[in-house]
Amino acid sequence: MAAALRVRDLVGSPALQLRVLAGEAGLGRPVAWAHVSELEDPTPWLLGAELIMTTGIAIPRSAVRQRAYVERLHTAGVAALVLSAHLHVPPLRQAFLAAAEERGMPVLELPLQVPFIAVAQEVAAAAQGDARERLNAQLQLFGALRWLAAEDLTAAELFRRLEQLSGYRLYLCTRHGGPLLPGVPVPDGRHAALLPASPDPAPTVPGGYVLPVPAPGGPAGYLLALERRSEGPGQAARPAGLGVVQHIATVAALQLSMVRHERETLRRQGAETLAELVRDALEPETARRHLARLGFDAQAPVLLAVLDADEDGPLDDAVVVQALDEAAVPYLVLRRHEGLYVLLADSPPALDSLAALPRTRAGVSRPFTPGDTLGVPRREACLALTRARASGKPLVLCGDDTTDRWLHEDPFVLHGLVDHVLGAVLRYDTEHDSALVLSTLTWLEHDRCTEEAARTLHIHPNTLLYRLRRFAELSGRNLSSTANLTEVWLALRAARMSGRLR
Repeated sequence: MAAALRVRDLVGSPALQLRVLAGEAGLGRPVAWAHVSELEDPTPWLLGAELIMTTGIAIPRSAVRQRAYVERLHTAGVAALVLSAHLHVPPLRQAFLAAAEERGMPVLELPLQVPFIAVAQEVAAAAQGDARERLNAQLQLFGALRWLAAEDLTAAELFRRLEQLSGYRLYLCTRHGGPLLPGVPVPDGRHAALLPASPDPAPTVPGGYVLPVPAPGGPAGYLLALERRSEGPGQAARPAGLGVVQHIATVAALQLSMVRHERETLRRQGAETLAELVRDALEPETARRHLARLGFDAQAPVLLAVLDADEDGPLDDAVVVQALDEAAVPYLVLRRHEGLYVLLADSPPALDSLAALPRTRAGVSRPFTPGDTLGVPRREACLALTRARASGKPLVLCGDDTTDRWLHEDPFVLHGLVDHVLGAVLRYDTEHDSALVLSTLTWLEHDRCTEEAARTLHIHPNTLLYRLRRFAELSGRNLSSTANLTEVWLALRAARMSGRLR
């Protein structure tokens, strides 16, 4: 297979007599076409790998604009800049030459007696010899659609074949850098800088191309194609060019559409399963079989989360689904009046994805075994959500407090308990700026040890005893009675959970 035309090949041609002025490190850049441009910014009309020739009219006069000119051409993927000697080229500033050297952007000088057409003909001749190979690569690429339909390839297998055909290393990612298709690698840190900041990027990047993967509502992500370096004869195809990469982006979009359809089918099935689990309508073994079919490990613990939006507006369920998709963990979602229920694998990526959701509050249960009844986890998640709302935290995990799990999940019931038991004392604390409720809670949290609780409150033990007597008088609860003490403890926990404590 013939080698691609490189800038060094043109520099080495005796007929062209090209001289390198700057950017010698970039002489290995491939050349796809040669074109004359006298525009200061020709980049909107470029595809990449062009040899730009100018009489000098295009070159700005100031150092700042000359540097910006080189940077624009480099960003657009121009192979090299050819200047015609002794015509309209202004004095080349040091900033111009330094920018070319820094970026490995070849700047070449063409003698006046060699016309631009000679350079263009040499490039065109090489392109003509390459056209048959590129056409063959495109025709084989269309066969990818047949592989997809007839051979039932996974996305990872499909893209490994496309790499062999196209001559590029292929990467796919969402707009935020997460996985787009299962098994297809995302750009690593070194290559992530090549991803565009805008949804409509220029296609050319150093060493290859980056293209949006089309989807309804806007690009689903990006395809990054970087030239492969052959490790031996016949081990890698030549880079097949932008046209082939565009076809690969289309194949990626079709594959993504299929994956999304499958996910949506599983999501509907998952919502039905989660609804049955919430109603406790499935036997444990049946529930485990359903969850295993939906991707859960029967032996790995799971979590139940309840999500709701903060005060700014309703929760966007689609944003939650997208974040969980990118976390690549099994999950089920179900919309109910109290919030969005999510059953998901107990893993750091799953919790990180929930915590990172914007303008969202989430309460999460303790881990439990798949197939177990959801009565207790549901109560834990709802109570944790109540605590998240009160604290302003985006995510609250149900702690190890064995009292909270038995409190009612309905906030109105919690407030009713607080008002019934603690209402008079809370009003007294507010009116007199006292701390009877806090003092009683601290005393109980220290297992009714007066000395330890007093040290925590930084008061004398006798002062604490006075506050406890005053609390008992106002609440009408005898703190020596087991029944009264239990009621007070539950009311205090409910007050803390609902944000009623100062």
